[in-house]
Formats: sequence, C-alpha cells, structure tokens
Amino acid sequence: MTGPRTLRRIAATTDVHSSFDDALPMLTHLHDIRRDTLIVDCGDFFEGSGYYRLGHGRIETAILLGLYDVIAPGNHGWIHHFESPVRDITVCANAVDAATGQPLFRRLHTTRIGEQRVAITAVIGSQAFRSIPIDQRAGHRVTEPAQALREVMLAHHDEVDAWVVLSHSGFDEDRELAAACPFLDVIFAGHCHSDQYGPTQVGETLVLKGHELGVGYALAELAPTRWTAHNARFPGTSTAALPAHLASVHDRIEDLRDRLALPIGAVAKPYRGRLLDRRLLLGNLATRLRTALGIQAIVLNETALRSTQLNDVLTFGDLLAIEPFNNQLVNARVPETLRNSPHALLAHLTSTGPLVAEPTPLPPELSTVLTTDYLAESYLDGRTHQAGLRLRQALQQILTEGPHR
Repeated sequence: MTGPRTLRRIAATTDVHSSFDDALPMLTHLHDIRRDTLIVDCGDFFEGSGYYRLGHGRIETAILLGLYDVIAPGNHGWIHHFESPVRDITVCANAVDAATGQPLFRRLHTTRIGEQRVAITAVIGSQAFRSIPIDQRAGHRVTEPAQALREVMLAHHDEVDAWVVLSHSGFDEDRELAAACPFLDVIFAGHCHSDQYGPTQVGETLVLKGHELGVGYALAELAPTRWTAHNARFPGTSTAALPAHLASVHDRIEDLRDRLALPIGAVAKPYRGRLLDRRLLLGNLATRLRTALGIQAIVLNETALRSTQLNDVLTFGDLLAIEPFNNQLVNARVPETLRNSPHALLAHLTSTGPLVAEPTPLPPELSTVLTTDYLAESYLDGRTHQAGLRLRQALQQILTEGPHR
C-alpha cells in the first residue's frame, strides 16, 4: 500500500459477510487495480460465515487494512469499526453519540480522482441501525441520512468538486436519497441483498451496487465531463501476485477452510441436494421444540439463518454458514402492551424480516415466547431464562439423519 497512486476511479464492494471460500479472485483483483483505483466498502464486511466465527474478525480486519481506503459501517460487525485502525478508515455522516450528538466517525474523506477533488462519505439507514444488537449500539443513534448529507455538503462545498456516498440503507432507500440530495454524483448501495444492482440514474446521480458475498464490485469512473458506472464480477483468474501481507491472510483462510470442511453427518432428505429453505427448516424446528419442551409459543425470524447449498454431508462450515450469528434460544418477555394482541406482536417483530411462529394462530394471551436472544434483547423485554440450547445445536439435529427423526 506504499508508493504514489494516481486515482481515476472508485471500486466498491458491499455485504461481503466474511464469504472467503473463494477469496483469491477478490484479493488479487482489488490488489491489482488499487494502483489507480480507490477501494471502498459499503458495510457488512464482517459476520456471516464460519471464517468470522473461528477467526474472530481478524481476517476481515487484515483484508480491510491491506486493501481498502475508505469503508462504511454496517449493522454486522458494527463493533469492529470502533477498533483502531479500522476506525481510521471508517466514515459516516449520520451516526452520532446519543448524548452529545457528536459524530462517531469521521464524516468525510477527500481525495483527488482525475482532475477533481472528490468527497467520500457514508450513511447507515435507520432500519439497518436498529438491526444492530442493542448492547452494541448502546449510546449511539443515527440521524436522518439526507439531512446529515446536506449538513456535510454545506460545511465542505467549497473544498470539493464531486460527492460520493457509501450507503448501508438499501437500494430503494438510496434512490430516494438521490432524489433528496441532487448534489450527489454517485451512491454506492448496500445492505439490501436484492437483485437490484443498477446503475440507475436519479436526476444527475448514479445509484449502483456490487454483487454481494465477495462475488463482485461496483465501479464508478470519472469521464471528462461526467461520471460513468457499471458493476462486474471478480475474474476467476488473475495474473497478479499477492504481496506478503495478503498472502499470509490467504494462508489463514486456507487453514480455516480445512477446519470448516469437517463432516458432521448425512443431510436429511428434505434438505439434501438443494438450496436451504429457511422457512421450512425453522417451521420444522418450531414444531419440534414446542412439542418437546411444552412451550406455549415460539417466534423465530428467518434472517437468523442464511440460505446455503447443501449436498449429501453436512459440514461444520455448512452449519456455521446457515447459522452464523451464534444465537441462543431463550424464553423472552412479551412487552406488556403486546401481551393481549398476537397480531400486534408479530407486526412489531416483522421489521426484523419474515417470521415463523408456532402455533398458528398464536394464543390470544402471551406473556413469554421462545425466541432468539437477539429478538429478546433488541425487540422484546429481555429474557426470562436460557432455554439451554443454541439455535445451531437445534438445527443440527433437524438437518442430519439419525435416530431422532
């Protein structure tokens, strides 16, 4: 990362989620292009696979510090953005201290691309922010993204020629952001995990997103009179050699891959040879837990799991990829205002994503439900006690063949 660089474009990844099974194309390509390319990320680089669970974020940190110039914070890995030196490359315009209103991160990074002075800032959407575990965001809050960007622009408008935003909000929200902030030149989108990639033009602003999970990136380039943009996948092969600091990271990835390949057992027929149906799996789990534990009601969110292609044998890596967030199953208190309204309870929890509830319909009066510790602490009134079981352990029993079936 030493030596002079003449920048002429920006490459943005997003929602990598520790997806390092095939990391070499991403590492080699970004290293190859960074001599004339500003490398940025739109959030959620951390969490989502066994590489994070076993590596505790050290691989992700090494890659970010070894390749990236500017990054936005996402809801996953939020705490890592407060660790030096990751914090030094993090920018965000609308994350502030809840008590003082002071920015939690640098609001702006400026650089020269071609003949223009370019400002790079970031925002995190309110829904993404609320998805951060409540203990991790204690003492933090976010302001309205468009207003925050206007404030930054007014404070620095005479210092730069172009404005680029790294957004962790969602593609639809970013189109609205472009309409509300017509001074923006490019918005790199993240967080949404949708099939919208763009580039889409809103007024004079380009909105686009790279392919998630380390598959690709978005690219914006400064032409003589305007910005142009497209997205691309990382090439399968590269002639670029990794420098020593990235080669050692790749060696750590390979070491962990061997551990993650350890077999657990044969995959049960309903899940074998197909992309995991999260709703089917959680529905089967909820039915079994309610029967076995005599629980009055169970509510689980589909976003606790990730869809993974399963073959004949379930590996340790498969299990950590399916349930990457280390959730505990707990008995949680239902807020008093929702105890006599199961419809209101489900509506309250739906902001986390699609739900699986058992039984259907829920009982008319509920004081507690069995759920994940994430929902219990962030959206309900906390846990009454542990259920004595990790979500991953319960899923393993459902997914593998054996005498329990």
